[in-house]
Amino acid sequence: MSVEKVRDYLAAYGAGDRIREFDVSSATVELAAQALSCEPCRIAKSLALMTPEGPVLVVAAGDAKIDNPKYKAQFAAKAKMLSPEDTLVLIGHAVGGVCPFAVNEGVRVFLDESLKRFDTVFPACGSSNSAIELTLEELERFSDNEGWVDVCKGWREET
Repeated sequence: MSVEKVRDYLAAYGAGDRIREFDVSSATVELAAQALSCEPCRIAKSLALMTPEGPVLVVAAGDAKIDNPKYKAQFAAKAKMLSPEDTLVLIGHAVGGVCPFAVNEGVRVFLDESLKRFDTVFPACGSSNSAIELTLEELERFSDNEGWVDVCKGWREET
């Protein structure tokens, strides 16, 4: 089970016992926010996409959406979401539980700027009924990411 794989992975950071599992689904931003009693924007959703160099995960705030021109500038390709089948095979987690922890070898992880406005965020933990609260510093350390990117829209305050 993927949540056990993530629990083992996070245990190496001393955080395996912090995973929360729910009696209800947390498979979407809205359901996760309800299960956690938090704002949907604080859900750290992991978007599984394909680039010319292979699969990537972009971890973004729950209220953010991929901005195609920014994504293309960053990854030299149009944003193409993986199918549920390809997500499981290529990333190592099923849709609804995709997270930046314990992913398959070769998956590149990036953190989107949309998360930087929060002290803590809630990524999934490998199943459709799990999550963990992490500081941004913990998310950076635990996710083995390649850096911060700015590839999303819809979350900034209009000025």
